[in-house]
Amino acid sequence: MKQIICLAGQPWSSSPGRTQQLLSRLRDTQVLYFSPAAGRLDRSYLKKGKKVRPNITAYTLPPTWVPVEEAYGRLLRPGQRKVSRFIQGVAARHRFREPLLWTTDPRQVHLLDLLDYGGLVYDCDREWDDLPPDWEGCLAGAADVVFAASSLLADRLAPCSPNVALLPNGVNFPLFSQPSDLAFDPLPKAAGPVLGWVGTIRPELDLEPLLYAARTMPRWTFVLLGPQGEGNPLLPRLRRLPNVILPGGCPMAQVPDWLYRCNILMDFLRDDRTCDDLVSCRMLEYLATGRPVVSMLWPDQIEPLPDVVYGAHSEEEFLTLCRHALDEPPNFAAQRRRDRAEAASWPLRCTQVVNILTTAGLL
Repeated sequence: MKQIICLAGQPWSSSPGRTQQLLSRLRDTQVLYFSPAAGRLDRSYLKKGKKVRPNITAYTLPPTWVPVEEAYGRLLRPGQRKVSRFIQGVAARHRFREPLLWTTDPRQVHLLDLLDYGGLVYDCDREWDDLPPDWEGCLAGAADVVFAASSLLADRLAPCSPNVALLPNGVNFPLFSQPSDLAFDPLPKAAGPVLGWVGTIRPELDLEPLLYAARTMPRWTFVLLGPQGEGNPLLPRLRRLPNVILPGGCPMAQVPDWLYRCNILMDFLRDDRTCDDLVSCRMLEYLATGRPVVSMLWPDQIEPLPDVVYGAHSEEEFLTLCRHALDEPPNFAAQRRRDRAEAASWPLRCTQVVNILTTAGLL
């Protein structure tokens, strides 16, 4: 049985992201899943590991007194030694010997010479423009396999490693390809078209197109489903609009019911993400429903999914395409959208991972 130490970017969650989706589908493996501390006062690392799957145990790493940033230079080393001792201690208790080290963040490069491992994977699913480029370059250069979630990410990492493999994001197709068995109506009083978005409302999320559309079309209902993070400058103005609904988060099993209640699904830009060709997990979940999707693009961006997604470059075009999508004939592109999503199902992505790691001698 192959042993894997995963240095994840997020805690283990009931709303799994890319790392969880992949690792939870690997057979004949034993995984120790380490997530970063929530802050300097986080004492979760003192708790016993939580068995989140029969073969996966999740731990929280101890906090460090300085963040892993370039400005702190040599001050980073004591904190990284503390973290590495914790990982090594947990691995010893689980009798791990020369495990595969699965990394997800260039900042983890500082742990490489402090940990014992028998193979290295770097899974890159975003740009890291806020970090020194040599951190990611060194991590990619040391990795036996580098997974890249888009062609542009792969091209950027190719000079650092000859072992880059394209591994796009995936989707839980059975969950999103139909409403839940309970199939409740989350908006029984909504009149007129319903346009929805799902995710965490972060400060970087550009909601100007939504604000413009909601003000222009007062008879449409706009739903932002998900946790409301602090600091998005447009949230106070959106809350004042009677046709904008902010219900907060909900269990993952209920998300498909919300999506199927919508006539149109929306996607917006984040000011801190500029990778033009990255297809998000959210987008694939939208496509699995077959519903029309209207997405914002960067000014010079070419739509990566032109046959299944309406791509807008301005607020005005966003509203125009929403109107156009509402007039779309029934089933005009619904099956094409579902087919595109099904081809990106997580089991198929995991099969790609297994084949690549096996060829590299890591599984």
